[in-house]
Amino acid sequence: MNNNVELPPRLAEDSHFCLNLDLCQLRLSDDARFIWFILIPRVSAVEVTKLSADEYMQLMREVRQVATAVEQVFGPDKINIASLGNQVPQLHLHVIARYKDDEAWPGPVWGYGQPVGYKKDEIPRICDPVVRLLTS
Repeated sequence: MNNNVELPPRLAEDSHFCLNLDLCQLRLSDDARFIWFILIPRVSAVEVTKLSADEYMQLMREVRQVATAVEQVFGPDKINIASLGNQVPQLHLHVIARYKDDEAWPGPVWGYGQPVGYKKDEIPRICDPVVRLLTS
């Protein structure tokens, strides 16, 4: 696995580092309206079809681990998992906690309203409990 893939500038600007997993970097999207994590594989790939079978299985394990941690920590009504890549071609997956009373429910979060950035002291409140579960 090539761990030297540069983080796409847009993802670097629009998210906050939480943790390096075996395959992916886990980041928190800078939109405090939603609990929204992004997993970015540290391999050069645009589609999951470009991953090796082992990389694909590891990606799915990490998505499941993050989704499970989000479920345990935040108790959402639904978890959205998606890969779009239309604006940022580097493969990345979104894991988003959704609530029936969130402002975009039941529609997708993409393109809904204007993002509200996290205050610096709010980021650990979201990342840290998920990181603790993933590293225990």
